[in-house]
This record gives sequence, structure tokens and C-alpha cells, in this order.
Amino acid sequence: MSVTLPSPHEAPALVAGHGFFSCLTADGELLTVNRTRARQFIQEESPPLVVHAPATARMLGLSPPGQPAPWFDLLELFAFVHPARAVAPTPRGLAIALGLGDLNGRRVEADTLPDLAARLLADLRTQRNGPDQAFLAALATRLRQAGWIWSGAVLEALGVEAPPSRDAMQPGEALRIWNVLPKWEDGAPRSPPAANPVTPAEARARLSEILGPEAEVRVGQADFADVATHAFAPREGAGFPNVVLAEAGTGTGKTLGYIAPASVWAERNGGTVWVSTYTRHLQRQIEAETARLHPDPAVRRNRVVVRKGRENYLCLLNMEEAVNIAMTRGPGPMIALALLARWGMATSEGDLFGGDLPGWFGDILGNGVLSATADRRGECIHGACPHYQRCFVEHSIRRAQDADLVIANHALVMSQAAWAQSQGLPALEQGDQPEKAPEEAVPDEDGIPTRYVFDEGHHLSDAADGAFALELSGLEAAELRRWLLGAEGSRSRARGLRRRLDDLVANNPRLETPLDAALLAAKALPAPGWSGRLWIEPLETPEAATEKPVAPLEDVTLSLFPAPEPVQLVEPVMDNPTETFLRLLRDQVLARTPGHGPARRNGAECDLHPMIPGLAEAADTLARALSRIAEPLRVLVMRLEDKLRDDTDSLDTATRARIEAMIRALQRRAIGRLDGWVSMLSTFCVPPEEGIVPQFIRFIRMESREGQRRGEQDVGLHQHWLDPTLPFAAVLAAPAHGLLITSATLRDETGTDHDAEAERVWEAAEARVGASHLPSPALRAALASPFDYARQTRVFIVNDVAHDDIETLAAAYKALFLASGGGGLGLFTAIERLRGVHRHIAAPLEEEGIPLYAQHVDAMDNTTLVDVFRTETDSCLLGTDAMRDGVDVPGHALRLVAFERVPWPRPDILHRERRTHLSQGQPKLYDDRIARLRLRQAFGRLIRARNDRGVFVLLDRRTPSRLLSAFPSGVIPHRLGIASAVEEIRAFFEGNA
Repeated sequence: MSVTLPSPHEAPALVAGHGFFSCLTADGELLTVNRTRARQFIQEESPPLVVHAPATARMLGLSPPGQPAPWFDLLELFAFVHPARAVAPTPRGLAIALGLGDLNGRRVEADTLPDLAARLLADLRTQRNGPDQAFLAALATRLRQAGWIWSGAVLEALGVEAPPSRDAMQPGEALRIWNVLPKWEDGAPRSPPAANPVTPAEARARLSEILGPEAEVRVGQADFADVATHAFAPREGAGFPNVVLAEAGTGTGKTLGYIAPASVWAERNGGTVWVSTYTRHLQRQIEAETARLHPDPAVRRNRVVVRKGRENYLCLLNMEEAVNIAMTRGPGPMIALALLARWGMATSEGDLFGGDLPGWFGDILGNGVLSATADRRGECIHGACPHYQRCFVEHSIRRAQDADLVIANHALVMSQAAWAQSQGLPALEQGDQPEKAPEEAVPDEDGIPTRYVFDEGHHLSDAADGAFALELSGLEAAELRRWLLGAEGSRSRARGLRRRLDDLVANNPRLETPLDAALLAAKALPAPGWSGRLWIEPLETPEAATEKPVAPLEDVTLSLFPAPEPVQLVEPVMDNPTETFLRLLRDQVLARTPGHGPARRNGAECDLHPMIPGLAEAADTLARALSRIAEPLRVLVMRLEDKLRDDTDSLDTATRARIEAMIRALQRRAIGRLDGWVSMLSTFCVPPEEGIVPQFIRFIRMESREGQRRGEQDVGLHQHWLDPTLPFAAVLAAPAHGLLITSATLRDETGTDHDAEAERVWEAAEARVGASHLPSPALRAALASPFDYARQTRVFIVNDVAHDDIETLAAAYKALFLASGGGGLGLFTAIERLRGVHRHIAAPLEEEGIPLYAQHVDAMDNTTLVDVFRTETDSCLLGTDAMRDGVDVPGHALRLVAFERVPWPRPDILHRERRTHLSQGQPKLYDDRIARLRLRQAFGRLIRARNDRGVFVLLDRRTPSRLLSAFPSGVIPHRLGIASAVEEIRAFFEGNA
């Protein structure tokens, strides 16, 4: 089909901001207009050049344009020309990525965009007749068939003038990258590592080699590498790991400080060191540092591997299914899949989230295509997949098995620990020694590391809390039903367990029988439509249900909340034990929490005890129903293990690997979860004893979940360890040989130099990371930051801004950002206050040449927002917790951090119980410690290099003086009004100009 498309040559252009709109007409006239005129420009002119069409539409007050885009978005062209390359999604970011410089730091006008387009098309012309010409020509032709606005210019740049010949790659074939990606091959298993130590001298020598002769000398970095060697010493006894707690002040250079001894140990002993950090963004930062260890990319790829959970990677089977149905879903999905195929042929790891796929890809081309092509539901069929040997995940796992350094995140490492616990480790009490997992257990696909480095170690407790917690909610239970039974007649592509096991169990009654029993019992889990039914009053009896017609939701009267919008009610499912239990949980929360209306429900929670009538009986019924699912699944696993043993001589490698993977999946996704739920429900009715420290905290919570309709809430029973570092220490730390736990904020320094106080501070730090639960004492080290904070920073506590007046708060932020000339990071403890401030100050700041970006507002993910903030050096960024921790923006781009209020811990049930039982009788000091550590983390964003200058402002006049020890020694916080703070900030930066 012939498609007539506009041409980008001589196209107009538009750059949009909050209150700032630069337009370039087709005749070459450059205009600065208001929003109304800019919207007319879009409608009257031919399709313009833009950067980030959804963000541009938002600035214009329009809905995102969708695909095929009616505008020439330069980011789409960049995704085709330079796939798998990072770029900040702004005109300046594109200019820097294309080698055109930073445009002298000036405000970018629309006349820059034609130059960027010309450069991109010129870059594409250099690829003409290259090794990828056939693929690019076929892909561009397919994009033209789908109506992609850039396809005409792309085909012209590639020199493609006619449809492909019969012998050439056809347009449809270009999307089927699973047929041409390289295959991985299995090698011989790696031998267990030796236990040779690393001496301090060797660590220092390796560090010097990495840094090179011209590197900046950092005080304390070599000392850090020296101390870290203790974590790589030979272990002296089982359950007695070598533990190092090393607090390294910002600027110490701790990343290379631990990479040096870790790399020496790995090379000498033939082993792998796992380096774990808190976020995907920080994983990439650490990986970037390893370029100094291995400058050759090919060597680095083999020696250093980034590992994440399966849900982060492109699933080729899901992509194949998406491509096969894309023709029925309109051109938009086809365009997105074609550009994803372009990336898939260029990517080094296939990592969709936080890897080399630009973070803005989903914003522009639809996050739905990313969700559809990732394995978000744990439905991998492993060796039965026709693309198994080209699988990005399997390739990553095999590379990691032979790597020197594996860079992981706390969530993945903790999931491995939870998996070890599910393999036979008993429930743990304080003082218990961990037991070894059964030797016959199927091994973890990544193996069990013996040496760990935990960077951002202050987050270990949070990560362990998430990994070892239990949640029996509607969403979790429904997801398990979906994993077991599949889509149940809907249009979803979800694969059930029978489909994933079909060829393994077919005509084998020993396997089919337990599978059938489990799938039949799984109907006790929430059926499709559970979320809507949860908020409809239950019908009195099954007989009454048959007498009453199913009514539209707007006709159903709710006892407390009217339906917000008409939706068709799914046919009631009677006698579903999980739905009955969930409804009673809902009733208890509504009965125990104050207020009324939908706003009250979101995040509402209550204690489990005392329970309302009927809840205990419903829990007992549900426990029995869940056991009926778990038991046949357990039998199925046992018989699959029998098959591995009995058919050793006939199973090929792929089939054996597939069975092992299915056993792991059954235990992780189903049996472990079901056993946890049954255990929780079995002790459900026993209230905590007065005066006895509980092992677990249990409560009920309601909250909004993604995908639910307005007015609907999920509800669940939650169980958390009182001290989540206890299972972490028992199932991960104790079996290891060595651990280095490091952070810039391990200790809560109170400003007191007494020896007793210093010891108490270290003991509290050990308790926060679980070291206090280990039998051997940790080696402690504290290395001060090399920065002169007294000279490089200022700290102001503003005492005349009302915390509960959003307009006053917004005015304060505006004044601060103007005083610093941009480069400001605004931190918030509540999303609504962030959004309110953004609404008030975005346009006024833009008028002053200061772009404002915001988490939870802009159509960009967090990594992209940070990239933009780093690139646009005079911009400002608003964010919450994710921006407070681990954001690395060195230089002039970040020169002001403004915190809207003291970051006290959230006063929920979980915090209440921990505050009561873990504070050693000093609950206020427990709260203070948390707040001080958060302030230290926020302050730590400010200075990242010796020549940085910055100001930290706390807009909370209620800030107690006892929290001010959070700031470095020599930094004196000043309490003053907002006007005085603005004057001081201007003077500080003018004096350092």
C-alpha cells in the first residue's frame, strides 16, 4: 500500500516550555509566542520538528499525539539512527550526543532543530551500504507501510528507491530478530574458587594501575582499598564470614576502592565477586567505573556483567507474539515494535529498563510495548522456547557464571537469599545459626556467590524488608491464579502452567495427575473481575444471586462510596474463599479507620487484632484451600526431580535445563508463596502476647494499584519481619565467606566525641545492616570525605515559610531557584505538595530561562529526568525519595538542594511497631536517627567533586536542633527568613563565580 508522508526537509520547528514557545516557520522566520499562538502554529503549519512529542504536547495543553506521530520527533529518528546510545531527550542533549557541543549553554530556540535533523540524516547516510544495509532498508520499508512519519527521509538517506527485490530481506522479516541474533553456547562448569587472600599492598597497586598516573589523588581511597581486603580473606569457619563495615564519605572514591581488591581476588582465585547496589541507575554508574579497570569493551563485556531480574529483559517469545498480532492493533504498535527491533539488533544485553534502551523510549512509543515484550508475569518456558539459545536472559546468566565481577541490585540478591530460605532453611530466631540447604535441591541459575560488596549499604534493611515480607492481597493472589491458569478466555496472551509444561507432562499420568489437581484447586484464587466485586456489597445468599440480574455498576448502591463511573459488573463468583477473605479484610479496615470517602481508602491500614466476626473462620477456610493448591504442586516438583534422576542418560542438556528451570519457577512463584500464606493464616488467630517482642508485624492495608478503575482498591494482609536484617544475616550473610558493606551514611553521627557514644553509634550501624546477628565482629572503618564542606557549602534553615500553605511554599521554591540561577533539586516528602509547587512555579521559572522538570509530573522516567537535569545545567528538578538517594550530578548542574520539610519516617503501623520494639526504649531517638540519615543522604547529593559549590536549604521552621548533626563537621546551619536566605545564596554564588 502506498503511503504519502510529509517531508522533514524545510519543515517548521517548535520548542515548547512552561510559558516559553519558540517557533520556526517553514519560511525560516523565528518567533517567540505564547501557548495559544503555539497551538495555532501546530494546527496551521505543516508537521513540525519537535523533541519529545508527548512532553511538547503537555506544554501545549494537548493530549499526547500517539502513533503514527503527526510531528517529526527527532528522538524517534535518533532511535533509528543511533540505537542503544544514551541521549538526554532535549535539544541540547541531542546536540551533545551528536557531537555538536552544548550550544554554549544558551536557551535553545527552534532554529536549532533543523540542524539536528540534518546531522542525524547525515549520520544515517554513512551507514548506507554497510553491513546492516539490508536490515535497515527492510525495516524502514516496514515503517513506511505503517505510516511512520520519518520513513520517507530515512529511505532516502539509505538510498532505497524501490521495493525490495524477491531475493532481498523482506519488510516483515526485519522485525523477526529472534531468527538472526547470535546464539549462546554452554561451556564447562566453573570450578569452585580458591581462597587465596588479597594483601593491602596488592589492592593499592591495583588501584594505582586503574587510576593511572594522571588521576586525581583522593585522600582515603587507598586506605579504603586496604580495609576492603579483609572481606576477601579466607574464611576461618562455616557461618563465620569476614565482614567489613566501611563508611566512606562522599568523594572518597569507594567504587574503585572496592573494585581494586575485588578484581585481584577474582583473577587470583577464579571466582566471582557480586557487587550489589540499590537501584538500576547506580548499577550503570558502577559499570561505567569498570571501564577504567578494563578499557577494552570486548574484555570488559566478558569480565564484568550486569545482572537484573528476568522481568527487565526483552523476551523474544513475547516479542514474536506481539509482532504476530500487531497487524490487528493498528500502526502504532507496529512502529514501536520496529524501532524496538532496531534496538534489539544493537543492544549489548537486551535490558529494557535502565540499560541501553533510552528511558524515553516508552514515553514516546508507548510503555505498553515494553510491558508486552518483557517477562513481567514469570511465564518463561525456558528450554521449550524456540528462542532459548538466543535469549538475552540466558546469555546474561551464562556470562555472569564466568565473570570476575557481577553488578547486581539488592532486590535480585535478596531474592536469591529468599530462594535459599525456601529450599529448606527453617524459620529463624535471633541467635540461631543457619542450616545448609539440602544438597539435592535444584541449584539457583546464578549460583550462590561467596563474596559480596554491598554499596549503598544503608538500604540493606529496606531491601531485606521487601524480599522477606509476605503479602496476601487481591492482586498477588490473582497474579498467582493467572500464572497457574493463564488468561481464562480473555484476549490476553498470558500462558498458563499447562501450556508451559504441556510437552513435558503429556501422556505421563505421574505428572499430569498432580498438575490437574493443582489447576483445579487454583480456582479458589480470585477470579477475573475480583477488583470490581470487592467494592460491591455481597449478595446475601447464593440463591439471591441467581434471582437478581447483573446490573451496571452505576445502578448498584454502595454502603459507603458511590461508583465514580459506569462500568459493567462481572458476573458474581460465589463461594470463592480468597474473595470472601479479602472482603472481610476490607470491612475491617473500613470499620477501624477514620474519615469517609475514596481519599480515606487509599493507603488506609489497621491492625489485624482484634478481628471482626467471621475473619478467623474465613482465614482457616482459605488456608485449607491454598494447601490444596500447594500439595499437588509439591508432588509435581518431586516427580520432576525424579525425572531428572531417573532419565539422566536420555535427557538432553536443553531439556534438563528446562526441567530445572520449571522446578525453580514452581517453587519461587507458587509453592514458596503458598506456603508462606498458609503459614501466616495458620497463626492468624493468635494475637501478639503482651510484653513479648513479636517476630513478625501483621496488618491490613488498602491501596490503589496500577490498572484498577477509579474507586477500586486492593486490600491485603501484610506480614513483615520486625527486624528484616535477621533473615538477611541468616540466609545470605552467614553462608558467605566475605562481605564488604559500605555507604557514605552507615553511621548516625550525633556530634558527640565520647568513646561510649561512638561505640553506640557503631553498634546501631551494625544493627541496621544485620552485622550484629553474625557470630564474628565486623571490621569497622570510617573514612572522611576529602571535601572542605565549610568552604564549599552553606546550610540554611528557613523559619518563616508556613509548611501547610502551598502558595507560600511554592513562592519560596521559586525565590530559591531564581537566586541560584537554576541547578536546583527540590525534594519533597509528599507527591501532592510536589505537584502543587510545580503548578505554581513552572511557568514563572521558564520565563526566567530556568526549565523545571518534575518526577510524577513529566512524561519521563526517573533516569531520564536525571539525565535531562544533568544536561540542562540551568534547569531545576523536583523529586521525592528516589531523587534523594543515589543521584549523582557532579558540577554546576546541581548547586542547590531544597528540602520542603524534615523527612520524618512515615507514621504507619510498621514504623510504630519497630519504633516500639527496636528503639531500646528510646522511640524519639529512633525517629531522629532515621531523619538525620535521610538529611545526610540529601545533603550528599550536593557536593560530588572538589570544585563543586552548593547550598542546602531546609524549608521547615520546626526543625529541631538535635537533627543538625546530620551535616558535616564545620558546616554551621543558619536559621533565617526566606528573604535573607535568598540574599545569602546570591552572595555565595557571586563570590564563587
